Amino acid sequence: MKHILLFFLAINYLNTRAQYPIILSQRDQARVIDELTEDRLTHLLPTLMRREGIDMWIILSREYNEDPIIKTMLPATWMAARRTTMLVAFDKGNSMEYLAVARYNVGALFKRAWDPDKQPNQWAQLGKLIDERSPKKIAINKAAIWGQADGLSSNDYDELLKVVPKKHQGNVVSAERLGVDWLESRTEKEMIIYPQIVRLAHQIIAEGFSDKVIQPGVTTTEDVVWFYREEIKKLKLDTWFHPSVEIQRAENDETPVIRPGDLLHVDFGITYLRLNTDTQQHAYVLKAGETEAPAFLKEALKKGNRLQDILTSNFKEGKTGNQILADTRQQALAEGITPSIYTHPIGYHGHAAGTTIGMWDMQNGVPGSGDYPLHYKTAYSIELNATVPVAEWKKEIKIMLEEDGYFDEAGFRYIDGRQTGLIIIPRPMESIK
Repeated sequence: MKHILLFFLAINYLNTRAQYPIILSQRDQARVIDELTEDRLTHLLPTLMRREGIDMWIILSREYNEDPIIKTMLPATWMAARRTTMLVAFDKGNSMEYLAVARYNVGALFKRAWDPDKQPNQWAQLGKLIDERSPKKIAINKAAIWGQADGLSSNDYDELLKVVPKKHQGNVVSAERLGVDWLESRTEKEMIIYPQIVRLAHQIIAEGFSDKVIQPGVTTTEDVVWFYREEIKKLKLDTWFHPSVEIQRAENDETPVIRPGDLLHVDFGITYLRLNTDTQQHAYVLKAGETEAPAFLKEALKKGNRLQDILTSNFKEGKTGNQILADTRQQALAEGITPSIYTHPIGYHGHAAGTTIGMWDMQNGVPGSGDYPLHYKTAYSIELNATVPVAEWKKEIKIMLEEDGYFDEAGFRYIDGRQTGLIIIPRPMESIK
């Protein structure tokens, strides 16, 4: 904890001197990632395993065919699995045991549990460790619903069953629920860091939606998209998807050159310290003589914000995503809002594992992931749109919003706020009237 606090005290001190919040060096990023991982393994995982009634979790992965979950447990200096990587988390009842069936320790907690000189067969050693501990449930990453929890390859599954002692083979179960629990849960330490990650995303969006990047009549939407890609690389961040920039305008004209009077939309995300963001916002390009966006566009944005409020007011522990979706749609339609809701968890993955609240083509519910109940201490991208008729343009427009938020016992909150006003291009200058 002390390392994280020191890093972020330094960030706050230097923030006034930088265009963006300071981004940690590669070395400091690795230190923070390892501290977060050790904290999760020490304090979070035992609680989750006991909640699911699992006393042994085996995570297997081969190099270049990595299990999505194993990547969240490896040390920061490991870019991937090495050869065949075998991790075992065993709940002894009063303490946890972390084993690496490998030639070396994996991070600070997974201790080497294989000596090839004594037992040349790595798989046989895994079978021996299982037999010695006699687990009641052996959880493996095979999953029907969530791809992130289905990382055990077919070959490794076959090899595993060969070495699990016969008396324990009936104890092999899917780790799907445990894997989702692990991936969706956000810790206190992560939530110290997450607001600044989302702030970075907000500020990069604002930079792209400015006259530092956009020259109306010249700049295209693709120019802005590639500005975002270059900016992410320049800042030594990563992204988990290619951003997009779109135009809505009064004319039925799909020319990609940005012009005065255009309503712009961006979909953008970054990856930093193994956590992801996913954001959609709008900007308006001023016409000659304008100093602010037209009132009808401001009112349209308010409808999008109202839809967000309706959705997040329906967040209740234990409610499924499909229940939240149905309740939100019913309330929105009763208020005269035409909704489309496709909200998803966010964290180690962009479209993360956990409670799914609609998909753009599944507004009546999502089988499987939509039936999963909402848990505290989880994060979501509140992704949706409201279709709004605009008389001034003689057409309907879509207010497409997405902001990252967090849900715990205190309720729902946005991690770094949300867009409640259109970004204006160019920004008005107070000294110029």
